[in-house]
Amino acid sequence: MALIKPWTFLVILVPILLVYFLFFAVDSESSTSAATSWFSSFSASNSFVDAGTGTVLSSSREEHHDEFLNNEEGRVTSTSTSNFRDDDIDTLFASLPVPSHPPSQSPIPEPPENISMESYRPKEVISLLGRTRRNYVKLERLELGLARARATIKEALRNQTQNSNLADSDYIPLGPVYRNARAFYWSYKEMEKLFRVYVYDEGEPPLFHDGPCRSIYSTEGRFIHNMEMENRLRTRDPDQAHVHFLPFSVVKMVKFIYQPRSFNTAALKRTIIDYVNVISTKYPYWNRSLGADHFMLSCHDWGPDSSRAISHLYSNSIRVLCNANTSEGFHPSKDVSLPEINLKTGLNTGIIGGPSASHRPILAFFAGGLHGPIRPLILKHWKGKDDSMQIYEYLPKGVSYYEKMKRSKFCICPSGYEVASPRIVEAIYLECVPVIISDHYVLPFSDVLNWKAFSVNVSVEDIPKLKNILMSISSRQYIRMQRRVKIVQRHFVMNTPPKRFDVYHMILHSIWLRRLNIRVHPHD
Repeated sequence: MALIKPWTFLVILVPILLVYFLFFAVDSESSTSAATSWFSSFSASNSFVDAGTGTVLSSSREEHHDEFLNNEEGRVTSTSTSNFRDDDIDTLFASLPVPSHPPSQSPIPEPPENISMESYRPKEVISLLGRTRRNYVKLERLELGLARARATIKEALRNQTQNSNLADSDYIPLGPVYRNARAFYWSYKEMEKLFRVYVYDEGEPPLFHDGPCRSIYSTEGRFIHNMEMENRLRTRDPDQAHVHFLPFSVVKMVKFIYQPRSFNTAALKRTIIDYVNVISTKYPYWNRSLGADHFMLSCHDWGPDSSRAISHLYSNSIRVLCNANTSEGFHPSKDVSLPEINLKTGLNTGIIGGPSASHRPILAFFAGGLHGPIRPLILKHWKGKDDSMQIYEYLPKGVSYYEKMKRSKFCICPSGYEVASPRIVEAIYLECVPVIISDHYVLPFSDVLNWKAFSVNVSVEDIPKLKNILMSISSRQYIRMQRRVKIVQRHFVMNTPPKRFDVYHMILHSIWLRRLNIRVHPHD
């Protein structure tokens, strides 16, 4: 048998090393973080847009989350290309602020060790490099699509002619109930065209792929069920997904695996840890982004605490929560406020719609038990003190709660032990102007909706002045506010099946906005 000459190894080894460095030693600077700000990591380039300057939107870390679709009064403004600067566009469509805590490196399964010639034959090395390259290209295509979406929205805001010819068979957002109606409309259109969600198949009901649909936690169950039935915005190919949904239900965990009266959530956290370990071992997506392109959804009070089971779920992932309390770790820049909706029968039938302002003789109404620190103050100052302020701890027998709301101009919506209250959506359903009394609460869809246009916000300290505050609102101003409540109503209605611009799609749009604000890098 002839001996292999030394130069033969060089002929084989040199091409392999060249291929290795070509595909693996790229973008070394950007690889320091698996998921960073869209703006800081994706420079503007004409290759990302078909027209215009190609400049993507910028966002300041110091901007407040309320500045997302910033138009101070929410009114539609006309913009002329001739006098419209890039800075003006950035103000009109300022994205959510970049989180000040970039994701840290993941402790969950490391990528494969460096390839050694002893353990891999040349053909196997080339095959592994090819798969890595294909995955890299797929991810870059997703990010390129998001860049184009941002540029399209920006260009639509700059082009006055395009804005004047809006046409939609269902609905066109207009008016002061929106922070910027045009920005919202074009963002929503881009979401419908591009956005795709992957739902992990792992897990069995009732803890996974299931949720409550006839309770105060209905939003959680209805979203999970609608997502299971989704065809348009859901993809069965995880490589095509912009976000990945962790389909567990905290409400179902509390019902089936929580030890009653123990106040110990360890079992819930273990279940979540096990689930993330399963999907992070089977799929590359969690480790690739450190959870930044994943989202969980919970309407239970223990949803935020359960997310602490995994540091990256808490710090990096999009958490869609009813308990949107900034004093308890809710980050408006990456988390989504979920409206709390109490559907006792699972349907909206009979609880939507109400009379005009002239047929509402009661100034303000509230009925509720001593739940949390705010309600006792309301009852102390107003229960039985004024006929125009109908404040009850418990309604008299035979008196309808919903009928009282329909006959009231303002409906008092205080927090309980947690910040969210189903009374806000109930008031919107019955076209009663909500009076929100809550500390540290981020209102649902507040990156799109201008809540000041259709609700009243009262601080806890001003509860003794509540009647004076409401009486200071003129009849003309109240009529405008009530009409606006009717306009935003469509964004809080649960439909079966879901309809465009309803609460299900508004939740997805809020997730879409957060995804637009990050860029996921592949592990090198």
